[in-house]
Amino acid sequence: MPELDPSLLLPSEVADDRDEIDEGDRVVLIVEDDPDFARTVLEIARERGFKGVVGLRGDSGLALAREFKPDAVILDMTLPVMDGWTVLDHLKHNPETRHIPVHIVSGGDGRQNALRAGAMAFLEKPVSKETLDEAFGEISTFIDRNVRHLLVVEDDETQRDAIVELIGGGDDVEITAVGSSEDALEALGKTQIDCMVLDLKLPKMTGFALLEKVKTDDRFGSLPIIIYTGKELTRKDETRLKKYAQTIIVKDVSSPERLLDETALFLHRVEGRLPSAKRRMLEQLHSSDEVFRGKKVLIVDDDVRNVFALTSVLETTGMEVVYAENGREGIEALQANPDVDLVLMDVMMPELDGYETTREIRRLDGFGELPIISLTAKAMKGDREKSIASGASDYITKPVDTDQLLSLMRVWLYR
Repeated sequence: MPELDPSLLLPSEVADDRDEIDEGDRVVLIVEDDPDFARTVLEIARERGFKGVVGLRGDSGLALAREFKPDAVILDMTLPVMDGWTVLDHLKHNPETRHIPVHIVSGGDGRQNALRAGAMAFLEKPVSKETLDEAFGEISTFIDRNVRHLLVVEDDETQRDAIVELIGGGDDVEITAVGSSEDALEALGKTQIDCMVLDLKLPKMTGFALLEKVKTDDRFGSLPIIIYTGKELTRKDETRLKKYAQTIIVKDVSSPERLLDETALFLHRVEGRLPSAKRRMLEQLHSSDEVFRGKKVLIVDDDVRNVFALTSVLETTGMEVVYAENGREGIEALQANPDVDLVLMDVMMPELDGYETTREIRRLDGFGELPIISLTAKAMKGDREKSIASGASDYITKPVDTDQLLSLMRVWLYR
């Protein structure tokens, strides 16, 4: 991990509690670019018994998280320098911060994507003081509960026992394992469940039906559900599942590691406290970064040197790269490779620029939801808004910070 820039740890214009934190204090990190709103959150945090640390930019918020290891994070998604999605991704891929519960308090409708990325809750602005106070109450209750509760729903007894063996073994998780949807509903009614692992092939009520029943119940709206199945899924199945489930894992040789990883994420387990064998499994998985393996990326850029540099980075992660030197060729390459998972689109190209190329791609059937990340050599005011307006999913400036790019790509590929 790169060294922290000491300047990112300097106090902001919001006077916080960073110099008054003692051993045993409960600490919340507030990453919010509006100083007035940050002060409001800080005031409520103090009333709830927290010490507060404030970062007004994404990069400073990430640095403060690494430095102070807070008990909870309040995170805005529209931040200068480094946006909240990238901050969340970094937090959830660092073993030292991965377990920290993150509450998103932001404008826009990003709730499902935030929960899928590992956030505990999403509050849409504008938000009242009463709602913030309730959120801090939930955070306190969560921190006070040292043991998380996992529900496993799998009708095959051998598979069920294997999942319990895989995820159990520590004193931080209790597991309830059942073999039917009916038993699962009974367990949900009796116990506060923090995460559910669900197979789709169940007797009587199917896993699909259980998923929809649970997720349309207001009590379980934020319950993370991991689909873990051997069923061959159609595109229609995946679309239906992604409406409600945080993660879909198809059972194969690498699936146990992914299941351990995803449950650790959504149960907010402290990786350092896991049994050594399970820590090694997660270390091996993270070192290979499975989300990139086998994905296909299209780079549209007229600068061959930039294409070469990006290709070298992306191919080392296991991705396949297709490239085009201009917008027209980019559209043709996409039509020839409809299985492309993500596009990196240079903005400043002759003839058909990146903005217009993106607009044309969005008009094509089947590419309405394809992640497109705009690349530009100039951090000009309004560039981001112009990129998003043209249909881009996100935006990053050149020269590209490869760590930041991979974080951004990871977020969009997870979605």
